[in-house]
Amino acid sequence: MIAAVKTPPPHVLPWDRCDARRLGGVRGILTDIDDTLTTEGDIPMGVVAALAALREAGVPVIAVTGRPMGWSRPIAEQVPLAAVVAENGAVALFVEDGALRIEYAQVDDVRRVNGARLAAVAARILREVPGATLARDSAGRVTDIAIDHAEFVHLPTPAIEQVVALMTSEGMNATVSSIHINGWYGDHSKLTGADWIVRRRLGRDLEAEHAAWIYVGDSTNDQSMFEHFPLSVGVANLLDFAEQLTSWPAYLTRHDRGRGFIEVAERLLAARG
Repeated sequence: MIAAVKTPPPHVLPWDRCDARRLGGVRGILTDIDDTLTTEGDIPMGVVAALAALREAGVPVIAVTGRPMGWSRPIAEQVPLAAVVAENGAVALFVEDGALRIEYAQVDDVRRVNGARLAAVAARILREVPGATLARDSAGRVTDIAIDHAEFVHLPTPAIEQVVALMTSEGMNATVSSIHINGWYGDHSKLTGADWIVRRRLGRDLEAEHAAWIYVGDSTNDQSMFEHFPLSVGVANLLDFAEQLTSWPAYLTRHDRGRGFIEVAERLLAARG
């Protein structure tokens, strides 16, 4: 059998073909973390240097991830990001006046009630879906649950679909990243979290200037952000999900993972002179 060729649709352009005049007016970057900033689980020093160069150039970079609050703490403290929005829009972490601040989209009472509901759904998934396991970073989660499908274990597609169906049957939101299946209660999302933290940290209206922000991602759970931001970019490993994508970014880098993000940064910095 001949393997399917992974190619983007014709309207998805190589990142190096983005008009430099558009990049000159960019106000900031929103980015996923896993397999976008990271390579083999780590943020390479080249990515850290690119983030530092963007900060020096006055371009804030905000990471928006499905990873948990606990996992995100050292990244928010040590990596030159303006903020990290974790758990798909539910938690914001940033350094302010030399100290790490953690803020939540939901009030304490709501999080407490949802915590019991999340635990019950997690138990049902582990009981009913063969091979399902909680993500190893689950101890750091405060507003959602995550099932590992590709980080340390492999779940076949039918099992992934079963987990998603079970989550949605319980009234949860559910998304599939490059490594996890995330489920949560509430109306927050990557987009609402990004809008919240841009107002909170920068005092600006993301919706009013969304055409001047770049979004960088790598997976199916980035599709709503690809749709929303005209300057959306997929790193090359997005092609691993080519058969599952219904919404594509406007551009695609030539390199994958962290090197793809560096490619985004280099072109933007060059365009800004």
